[in-house]
Amino acid sequence: MSRGGEMVYIPDDSDFSSFRDQCESLEGWHCRYNKAGVTVWSQGQEESCTVQKIKTRISCNDVPAETLYDVLHDTRYRKKWDSNMIETYDIGRLTVNADVGYYSWKCPSPLKNRDFVTLRSWLPLGNDYMIINYSVKHPKYPPRKDFVRAVSLQTGYLIKANGAGACVLYYLTQVDPRGSLPKWVVNRVSQFVAPKAMKKIYKAGLKYPEWKRKHDPGYKPWVYPEQNTLPSVSLAELSVQHADSLENIDETGLPEDHLSTSDHEA
Repeated sequence: MSRGGEMVYIPDDSDFSSFRDQCESLEGWHCRYNKAGVTVWSQGQEESCTVQKIKTRISCNDVPAETLYDVLHDTRYRKKWDSNMIETYDIGRLTVNADVGYYSWKCPSPLKNRDFVTLRSWLPLGNDYMIINYSVKHPKYPPRKDFVRAVSLQTGYLIKANGAGACVLYYLTQVDPRGSLPKWVVNRVSQFVAPKAMKKIYKAGLKYPEWKRKHDPGYKPWVYPEQNTLPSVSLAELSVQHADSLENIDETGLPEDHLSTSDHEA
């Protein structure tokens, strides 16, 4: 997403339009999973698949689009449903619809855990919503010894309203995990990890209204920017996170048999 690859910039309407087109288009995508209302596609060569694009779609028949949008923004609530997350926090704001944040997550054992620093931007379009991000470098948040710093080339959500109380959620991601991964990991992402993650978001959407009523119900800085108390970050402080400047580890020899059964739930 980082045009030309050198300058950090805030995505504009053309970036959001391109992201929406990628979500809705089937051209060049290969279906890897289609079951129980969840579909997963991949794009790219399987044999050189460490930076494969993955796209997932789920129909949420009883969750309004604006509710799911709130769920994906609300970092306090994320701790309730995202069991893979180790830590997440907002670093600072760039504009009324862009910020910089940190996220770390548990990779399936025996892989090393990964983390990101990303520039995130969001756009409500009528009854539809988009949130997109890509990796940046922030001088105060360098790579840590206890994580492998991964790179989001482009990651995001498209939430499309489907009537008054329903929506369709797309999740598209292209990430460089900074490691040569075993093929079983890539297969598991499309067959187990992605479908399970989408179902978690859907279930989180069902429970969010009740949770939010008890937890500062009026506080939604992603909707009301005047509530945002984050420190301002200047684009000049940031640079594009190039994958080749980070440690690259070889995990291709790691066996699959160490995985716990809970990792296989779809």
